[in-house]
Amino acid sequence: MPELPEVETVRTGLEDALKGATIKKVELKRANLRFEFPEHFAKKLTGATIESIGRRAKYLLFHLDNCMVLIGHLGMTGRFSVEKPPKTYGKHDHVVFTLTDGRAVIYNDARRFGFMTLSSEKELSENVFLADLGPEPLEKEFSAKYLEIQLLRRSGPIKTVIMGQGLVVGVGNIYASEALFLAKIDPRKPAKKVADNSAELVKAIRAVLKDAIKSGGSSLRDFVQVSGESGYFQHHFNVYGRAGKPCITCHTPIKNLRMAGRSTFYCPHCQK
Repeated sequence: MPELPEVETVRTGLEDALKGATIKKVELKRANLRFEFPEHFAKKLTGATIESIGRRAKYLLFHLDNCMVLIGHLGMTGRFSVEKPPKTYGKHDHVVFTLTDGRAVIYNDARRFGFMTLSSEKELSENVFLADLGPEPLEKEFSAKYLEIQLLRRSGPIKTVIMGQGLVVGVGNIYASEALFLAKIDPRKPAKKVADNSAELVKAIRAVLKDAIKSGGSSLRDFVQVSGESGYFQHHFNVYGRAGKPCITCHTPIKNLRMAGRSTFYCPHCQK
């Protein structure tokens, strides 16, 4: 599933392509994605101009000039393309936004785990998908002091804890493993025993996410950028997907274990 860097890469590409564009028509090729579309979905978007495209956690936020916000989630296989309208649409092209300049914004989603919904600007922070999210990892609210306080309250494994979206958003499975390696923290260690290392962990999380965003995200499985190019961060993995290979620091074989049903990669020598 696309993580924060992948969604941020998509956001940047979409905003570059769509800021200031006006929606002429919306076509829904089916009644639902993961969820049904809101009532009058197409009608509320028709004629609206896209003022900006933001992101909250893994959600894309299309801010419109009619005081509405289109909230989109890519799920596992969702992708947007901006192109000239094709003569025929693909099997998994489920939503088409035709712009007044003649371009088409096509949302394709083979597995249909993504979704789209609407909110007013005024009620956005209270939206059911956004209301209970933790701070953004690259913003000042995610500080060492904040993390220390939160970790002291939790006894679960640190990797599982930092993946909780109520604590901090966007630290998914790949980047949790990578950040814990940089911070030299064993992913199995109880969170409250990591509280003293909060500054190092905040720094590591930010470094991994910034590097991934700069590299265009990870192209594992179905992720591609709006441009159609794959991300490149997978070439920089220190531990993820490297079970049995030597640690880049000490040459000890990387280990892999299952935590909360997810593959977890770490160096048993460097991470304590």
